[in-house]
Amino acid sequence: MADNFHSITFEITTGTAEVALDITDRCAAFLDTTAPGRDGLLNVFVPHATAGVAVIETGAGSDEDLLAALRDLLPSDSRWRHRHGSPGHGRDHVLPGLVAPHATLPVIGGQLALGVWQSIVLVDTNRDNPRRTVRLSFLG
Repeated sequence: MADNFHSITFEITTGTAEVALDITDRCAAFLDTTAPGRDGLLNVFVPHATAGVAVIETGAGSDEDLLAALRDLLPSDSRWRHRHGSPGHGRDHVLPGLVAPHATLPVIGGQLALGVWQSIVLVDTNRDNPRRTVRLSFLG
């Protein structure tokens, strides 16, 4: 079974602003070393209560549109019961209910089987925690 499953983590700094950070290249590089020519599934997981993973178009404004929609749905104000951290931080704990902390993607011949405009992004609205861990797991 060990030949069929590989997993790594990497750290990433998201900074002090909301981000939809493209990590597609990191995922592809992982597959280049662990799954050359193989078929299977890539799972991308963020072990955080305030971050998510999305598969969206980037570079044409969709990433900023996603963050704007999240600001509309989850305003950073005092309505949240979860109140530690900076003002409005409770919304960050609701984020994973809307943007799941994981995504599972097909891998064909060692390559991500994404659509033409799709990218894998780490969505982080939590300005209190700029360091994130991402776990990549390949199951062949």
